[in-house]
Amino acid sequence: MVSSEYGRKIAARFATFDQDGNGYIDREDFNVAAKALLAEFGTPARSDKGQALYGGAEAFWQGMAGMADRDGDQRITRDEFVTGAVKRLRDNPGRFAEIARPFLHAVLAVADLDGDGAATVGDTERVLKALGVPEDIAAVAAATLDTDADGRVGEAEIIDAFARYFTVSDAESDTGTDSE
Repeated sequence: MVSSEYGRKIAARFATFDQDGNGYIDREDFNVAAKALLAEFGTPARSDKGQALYGGAEAFWQGMAGMADRDGDQRITRDEFVTGAVKRLRDNPGRFAEIARPFLHAVLAVADLDGDGAATVGDTERVLKALGVPEDIAAVAAATLDTDADGRVGEAEIIDAFARYFTVSDAESDTGTDSE
């Protein structure tokens, strides 16, 4: 039996990607995320930033599908996510940065309203809410992403935080025990 805390964390990570809540992750979930972000920031889909975001979303989907879509049906079930993506990310956390970087870079470009290479904590909160994170959690998460407390969130901070979030340790997945 998998610990209840591990199960809760996996469910939360799966739900982060399953944007439409239909029980699986597919290309459309990544498109929904891109559309929501573009709408939140008033960025046209046909702009350079919009095209980069859709390209990043597609690259992220392809990387995720390559890690987890075992049956090749272009959908990732919760089981495939747990046994594929989460395990591979745990075994090789750098792989997350590799597949997520184009998307996260494009997200940052959309949220970076002054073009200085970083988004404000407030705009980072807007990104998280657009992706379906509840308002109270988004505020705390955005502030936490600002690891150097400069009021801005840069690409390195985002990549590191997302890699930690999607990496579940062996201790958390041990059977028969519940972790914090």
